[in-house]
Amino acid sequence: MRFNPRARIDAGQVQNREGRRGGLGGGGGMGIPIPVGGRGRIGVGTVVIVIIYVVVQSLAGNSIVPGTGGQAQENTQTTTGGQCRTGADANTSMDCAIDAITNSVQDYWSRALPQQAGIRYQPIQTVKYTGQTSSGCGTAQSAMGPFYCPNDRLVYIDQSFMHDMLQGQLGAQGGPFALGYVLAHEYGHHIEDQLGILGKMRTQRGPKSDSVRVELMADCLGGMWAKNATTTEDSQGQVFITDLTRSDIDRAINAATAVGDDRIQKETSGRVNRESWTHGSSRERVHWFNVGLEQGSISACNTFATDNL
Repeated sequence: MRFNPRARIDAGQVQNREGRRGGLGGGGGMGIPIPVGGRGRIGVGTVVIVIIYVVVQSLAGNSIVPGTGGQAQENTQTTTGGQCRTGADANTSMDCAIDAITNSVQDYWSRALPQQAGIRYQPIQTVKYTGQTSSGCGTAQSAMGPFYCPNDRLVYIDQSFMHDMLQGQLGAQGGPFALGYVLAHEYGHHIEDQLGILGKMRTQRGPKSDSVRVELMADCLGGMWAKNATTTEDSQGQVFITDLTRSDIDRAINAATAVGDDRIQKETSGRVNRESWTHGSSRERVHWFNVGLEQGSISACNTFATDNL
């Protein structure tokens, strides 16, 4: 994937949080499985495991803030902007690539959501952080991977995850478009939020659960962006992405395969328990990404309208 050097990045769509410190205490928090990948880091399987737990607990009114007394110790400085100004910056900088992908995804949905659902798209921001930071869904930390928080409507992504995803160190082949798949998936949850789907979730686990359907739909919505990625534009009409190859698409599909519940379970426990699924199998995740990629419509991505996941 190559960004158009002439494209202008709207850095206002991204927050850069710096200066956090402190650790997480014991007590309450989010009990989620953490597959371990190479070099002792968390595996790519944790990319979006958190989203369903966050949504369900938030809707139930439960506290999900890890740490002693539900508080994290931190000193956070939030800035927007920075050195990311053009597609040329995105071609040479991991941080700027995130900014450009964020711009691309949001430009796509600013057109597609009104056209297909009659709803005006509500822009949000991607929060880049290191270590940990506060969010509307509790303390965000690197062990959680990227996630969308419906309470503050922000997408969170840890800097170390970005680096390892690009380098192919999280159980997938890596590369910028694999990272694009991850971001597009999280923004897919934002689309579901605007469509009112997240607020209707009831069942949390199982191969046909609402959790699985929401995750597979987000994969499909991510595929919709991938289908149209080279048509997205900046405010001056310059396309963001000029070169998208079959290899890039294959890397995104490889990333979808890596986060299947069955694959994660096999790697962590050696067996598959379908009744504990929250995201769907590798086959299902690839299938629904491809549905979005090939058909490019929200109606085709409606995983709640079929039992054939």
